[in-house]
Amino acid sequence: MNENLNVGGGPPDEPSPIKRNALTKEEHHVILEKGTESPFSGKYWNHFAEGWYACKYCDALLYRSQDKFRSDCGWPSFDDAIPGAVKRHPDPDGIRTEITCARCEGHLGHLFHGEWLTTKNVRHCANSLSLRFIPEDLLDRAVFAGGCFWGVEYHFENMPGVLATTVGYTGGEVEHPTYAQVSTGRTGHVEAVEVVYDPKVTTFEVLARHFFQIHDPTQVDRQGPDVGQQYQSALFYTDAEQHQTAEKLIHDLRGRGFQVFTRLEPVKRFYQADPKHQKYYSSKGKKPSCHFWTSRFDEPSD
Repeated sequence: MNENLNVGGGPPDEPSPIKRNALTKEEHHVILEKGTESPFSGKYWNHFAEGWYACKYCDALLYRSQDKFRSDCGWPSFDDAIPGAVKRHPDPDGIRTEITCARCEGHLGHLFHGEWLTTKNVRHCANSLSLRFIPEDLLDRAVFAGGCFWGVEYHFENMPGVLATTVGYTGGEVEHPTYAQVSTGRTGHVEAVEVVYDPKVTTFEVLARHFFQIHDPTQVDRQGPDVGQQYQSALFYTDAEQHQTAEKLIHDLRGRGFQVFTRLEPVKRFYQADPKHQKYYSSKGKKPSCHFWTSRFDEPSD
């Protein structure tokens, strides 16, 4: 494990400062001065490998490759974005809609409706200079459930190495559940957060330790004032290594006197929640009312 990683975690009293990368003259013009690259000149307009497209300025994940489509307009085109990753603004020309990175406000391009190029009838027309492609196999994911997904996401979204967070539902058998259905506590689904992270910057163990310290894993079918099966503590592992790490951490906690009830299961299909639930606290400039960081592990020794 990287000895510089904060294995013990730490209280996220304030969001981490946004990392900003150095830009070339051309990137500066597009991202910060809201310029536009020439059509058919960018490296991604005709690029269709599997992976992720991140903001060139701050590394936040913006688009999935499965949402990219061939529009032949000369710029990369997407008919959807990662929830909460892209902001929309009226363009100064009074006609178009500008799109920017939600994390750093870097200019991406423009949004168009009504072209019917895909069934979603939306086109995010982005500049290649605003993007950085990351192949699918270079990133990892983890899925955590610890009560209301608003608070869990808040405590993960600005962690070092975390590139994207999405709130949704998993663990049950009902397909495409709605918030109202899950709220009944009868779908088998829990409110959960999918975390996509860069394994070169952080590890699953760092994230899992953080998870066990931002919610109370000793509570059953509840978290603070939220009561119901959908609020239970659960960790959905993607492979044997994640499973072993989670079991080790739970064993450690039980050895410290914590009666942990966190459910461990292999990852299942994850259903995204409605846009209004994504980045709920950060979009409103508020902090969670029922999720607080509490030290439950020894801090790493020097």
